[in-house]
Amino acid sequence: MSTKNYQVQNKFRPFLPIVILFIIINAFLIAARSSLESRGFDQAMLIYANILLLAATFFSYLIARKGLLDPNPNAFVRSVTASMITKMILVVAAILIYIFSIDGEINKPSLFTAMLLYLVYTFIEVSILTKQARRKDA
Repeated sequence: MSTKNYQVQNKFRPFLPIVILFIIINAFLIAARSSLESRGFDQAMLIYANILLLAATFFSYLIARKGLLDPNPNAFVRSVTASMITKMILVVAAILIYIFSIDGEINKPSLFTAMLLYLVYTFIEVSILTKQARRKDA
């Protein structure tokens, strides 16, 4: 294995729990379609939300990781703040697009579930970055 492939593989290895979470959630959403729809959830909206959260979390992670590698501790704080604000703006924009694009009522169970997923993705991202920051200090 070349050194460059190992570095890329090692760089994204900490992101693996988020990818696994994404796969598990999507598998559940696909497998439980009829059950979710009978309870009033919009399966398609939840799948789109899950995809958006994976992408937003990935870009947020890249921004924060760049700050983590900077020797200046203030750069890490700035990058984490910038990554969280960027992620929040993307999610708010997606919510506004969803609200303006639907013809009927807002599907509140799906919207609140998507908000819960946002918190789960953010919690896992922050815990990964915290572990990396501790390893850097050690």
